[in-house]
Amino acid sequence: MQGFNKYYPPDYDGEKHKSLNAYRGKHALGDRARKLDQGILITRFELPFNIWCGTCNNHIGMGVRYNAEKKKIGNYYSTPIFEFRCKCHLCDGWFKIQTDPKNTRYVVTEGARQKDEEWDPEENGGYAIHDTEGNAAPADPLAALEKTTDAQNHMTKVQQPRLEELEEASERFNADPYALSRKVRKHFRAEKKVEQKKRTADDEIKNRYGLPEELNLASARDDEGTISEAKAAWAKGKRELEQRQSEAAKRRKLGHSQTSISLPASTSLPASSSAKKKGGALDSLRSTILQNTARNSLRRR
Repeated sequence: MQGFNKYYPPDYDGEKHKSLNAYRGKHALGDRARKLDQGILITRFELPFNIWCGTCNNHIGMGVRYNAEKKKIGNYYSTPIFEFRCKCHLCDGWFKIQTDPKNTRYVVTEGARQKDEEWDPEENGGYAIHDTEGNAAPADPLAALEKTTDAQNHMTKVQQPRLEELEEASERFNADPYALSRKVRKHFRAEKKVEQKKRTADDEIKNRYGLPEELNLASARDDEGTISEAKAAWAKGKRELEQRQSEAAKRRKLGHSQTSISLPASTSLPASSSAKKKGGALDSLRSTILQNTARNSLRRR
């Protein structure tokens, strides 16, 4: 009796017996392993085809199951060959069936004979299994086109040279992956250093003039068109600044002359103080205009 009920007797010692099967002197497969010392295992085997028993000459149908004695009798390369020894249920005769790995089938070797049920297509008005000429498919227009002269010329003049170029490029790029990767990484590091240096210089200029961070500044490496546009914008801004400064100077002189003429002598001191206030306002206005003009010219760059 096998210990499936998980009952451990009082004298059971786990270190000594290891398992309940060892304690009771039984195999884990039970009665199926009674001939295991002979290399035989009792297994359930189902007939793969119809046979006639060689002892009682009775027919045994495909799918009948037996408690067969399974035994390894050889190898086909690395695939084992097994033999199944079964006892006929209609008599006391024994028959043997073994595997055939070479032909992927079963073969009756002793005590019975197999019923021949192979179907021959030639005997039934068909074609042989490997004879496909009689049942050839209609011609494929694409396959016929591939055999034409134009297709062959295109293959030899266009496709084959292209494939050879691709193979050469693949061999060239994959000849030494480590060296190529090292070269690419070196190039990337050099570009990264240049970009970091330019970014630091741009940030310094933006912080100096109070420019927004998202503004992109032109560099000497940019194309000539961008540099010329930036220079033209700077010259235009400079001219506008000079014009505004001249207009502000004219207005300041005109306002000073009008104030000195209209006011009496007793009010000369307040007039001068008011003129000073207006001059200070004009100076602040001029500084604001200068800052705005410089900022606009840098944005155009």
